Amino acid sequence: MADSRTPLLDTVAIPKDMRGFDIDQLTQLAGELRWETIDAVSRTGGHLGAGLGVVELTVAIHHVFDTPDDRLIWDVGHQAYPHKILTGRRDRIRTLRQGGGLSGFTRRSESVYDPFGAAHSSTSISAGLGMAVARDLKGGNNNVIAVIGDGSMSAGMAYEAMNNAGSMDSRLIVILNDNDMSIAPPTGAMSNYLSRLIASKSYRGLRDVMKQMARRFPKPIENAARRAEEYARGMVTGGTLFEELGFLYIGPVDGHDISHLVPILKSLRDRPEAGPVLLHVVTEKGRGHPFDKDSAEKYHAVQKFDIVTGAQVKAKANAPSYTNVFAQALIQEAEADERIVAITAAMPGGTGLDKFAERFPQRIFDVGIAEQHAVTFAAGMATEGMKPFAAIYSTFLQRGYDQVVHDVAIQRLPVRFAIDRAGLVGADGATHAGSFDVAYLGCLPDFVIMAAADEADLVHMVATCAAIDDRPSAVRYPRGEGVGIELPARGVPLEIGKGRIIREGTAVAILSLGARLPECLAAAEELSGYGLSTTVADARFAKPLDVDLIRRLAREHEVLITIEEGSVGGFGSFVLHQLAHDGLLDGGLKIRPLVLPDRFIEHDSPARQYADAGLDSTAIVATALGVLGREVRTTPARA
Repeated sequence: MADSRTPLLDTVAIPKDMRGFDIDQLTQLAGELRWETIDAVSRTGGHLGAGLGVVELTVAIHHVFDTPDDRLIWDVGHQAYPHKILTGRRDRIRTLRQGGGLSGFTRRSESVYDPFGAAHSSTSISAGLGMAVARDLKGGNNNVIAVIGDGSMSAGMAYEAMNNAGSMDSRLIVILNDNDMSIAPPTGAMSNYLSRLIASKSYRGLRDVMKQMARRFPKPIENAARRAEEYARGMVTGGTLFEELGFLYIGPVDGHDISHLVPILKSLRDRPEAGPVLLHVVTEKGRGHPFDKDSAEKYHAVQKFDIVTGAQVKAKANAPSYTNVFAQALIQEAEADERIVAITAAMPGGTGLDKFAERFPQRIFDVGIAEQHAVTFAAGMATEGMKPFAAIYSTFLQRGYDQVVHDVAIQRLPVRFAIDRAGLVGADGATHAGSFDVAYLGCLPDFVIMAAADEADLVHMVATCAAIDDRPSAVRYPRGEGVGIELPARGVPLEIGKGRIIREGTAVAILSLGARLPECLAAAEELSGYGLSTTVADARFAKPLDVDLIRRLAREHEVLITIEEGSVGGFGSFVLHQLAHDGLLDGGLKIRPLVLPDRFIEHDSPARQYADAGLDSTAIVATALGVLGREVRTTPARA
């Protein structure tokens, strides 16, 4: 892929092609790599800011280390676009997050240069330590490098891993990518010099001599000398916390200065001592981005954009997003009840709670990437009479499941879970798909679980959650726009465990949970062309079930189809269980539960994903006809 703007990058197919470059060439390569990353994401959209912040670090790591034999883990994986370009995937980089294209995260099946798939944060140190210990057990000598963002360091798992690593002798290199100045002040020449000194053999040798000398003094004096040395280093470099966890701390270092990065990384590569080391690099997220300086887009994900003007290509919205509808509904409820508070785990914008924060800055709590803490924090607030709404993506809530069980459900505390990104999520693929929440929450006693079929329903369900004060509740809703229905001025609490009939029929019944309802109505219309009168019902509640509605549908129809945006073990399973106990499966009822297939769905457009999963109107029609022994017509007869 020759390009006049990337002459040096054009010579690099894999990292070994750049290992002979000097500093000036590496610096030029970084500039070309930054342009290539921007150009690629302008065509596909995706996570731009994180990758632009680690361009120089990516170049330096692949120059110094013998990847893929040296294992390189990115945490989180969306900062790895430059890494993908340098590791044999440049010819496919403009397929990022497209159907059949490259993943937006690291992926083991995609390249030998991706030793660990990372799409959720804070896993790299644990995985890296596992790799390092396995290497030691096998008698290997390769390096293991984990690059972890400062946001990922807000999760407890990272500290659990560091605590474990610090107590072991396995050689592990952790690079803390600090792109928010959240740990240290801006770096300068002195801090860069100190970092190179600390990484050097001469410093480490002198330090060992001093430790040996200190051991000859009485124990109290030895301990005092050791602590004085460690805390003095901590005052200079900010590394006391990491030193206390057992890491050799180096930094902070300018993460955009290859002339500083390369010698430090070489020192770490050749370091003979056992044990873990942490290199603290400070970077600018979105460095070199093409957007207006006041634009927040540089900080995370973008749509396709014009590389010259930075203007994003956004489809005109036909309806408000579910996320925005949730935010406005919660604000309305909070206006009426000062006990309502909102909790997010580092996703105020993604969950819409940034809008809540503008209205109620004292009543929102961003706990960082710490879902376990978020859940128990909410539980604690609930014990004191507050009404906490924990807005967490379905796939992120999985990380706090033990706390949902023990700290919320067992104690029957009225924590309200707003579960965004329910169902399939398009370009983010399987790692972010909300596939399992109905199954993993539905098995918990006394949990109220709702699923919005449209944006008006969501408004009412937020009001319902606010009104439930004797047990936990959850409302799930998908990513993207609503269906365009008129919104109520304010939500009205729904009757718990009651669904609704949307369309009356006699032969086939379709019972929907969640946002597949429009597809169910489209299927019903098509089935009418086959002479099949079809009922469409919206369950609204996965738990408690509307038992009367289910019994009526089962008794009055020959075929009953349930459909949901979730895995087996969810709503369809609950319905089958109820029908079995009622003896309604003993007669002639033909029932088919439609759920996500028993495999992970690859990234693509949501419409294509649901077609692949067999959860669109075409699949519903085919299921109904198949149950009745009839074939789908290529061209349905006119009504």
